[in-house]
Amino acid sequence: MCKQQVTDNELVARFIKGEESALQSLIIRHERKIYTSIYLLVKDRELSDDIFQDTFIKVINTLRSGNYNEEGKFLSWVLRIAHNLVIDHFRSLKKMPLVHDTEEYSIFDTLPLMDDNIEDKIILEQIHKQIRVLIEELPYDQREVVIMRHFGNMSFKEISEVTGVSINTSLGRMRYALINLRKLIKEKDLYLNVS
Repeated sequence: MCKQQVTDNELVARFIKGEESALQSLIIRHERKIYTSIYLLVKDRELSDDIFQDTFIKVINTLRSGNYNEEGKFLSWVLRIAHNLVIDHFRSLKKMPLVHDTEEYSIFDTLPLMDDNIEDKIILEQIHKQIRVLIEELPYDQREVVIMRHFGNMSFKEISEVTGVSINTSLGRMRYALINLRKLIKEKDLYLNVS
């Protein structure tokens, strides 16, 4: 059987039976999505590496102890573990994550430029800075959904699985985030448009 045809459940069962390479296959299969979901929240490569590693230590311990019962939902289960570790980290610091750009990643790189006109580019950069500041002012649960949905390209189903809330709650948080962003734009009398 080709490795790509093997399901997550089959690989989990093989790992539990002692086949170490099965876990490696699971990690390779899901590494990018798990790591990205961590990085989008913490915005720090070293911290993301640590939380990613801690996530799989927890996965291994749970699988070996026989306490895994998430049949068919391995990725969602691992994403939930990673999410909880991120929350634990920020609780220990007594603060919530802020949206920050780094040299290698900008959350607004995915927005298209309207024109190659230098003036428009300058205006768009200013708009991006203003939006980043506004997102940082949102309550954590709303900021988290905005980041996962728009910058992590996650579906509301994936967001609900990772955060442990219903899809309706995730949709509600996004709705309130947009309402709050509009209020903030109005309060600060910002004009966010390139024409």
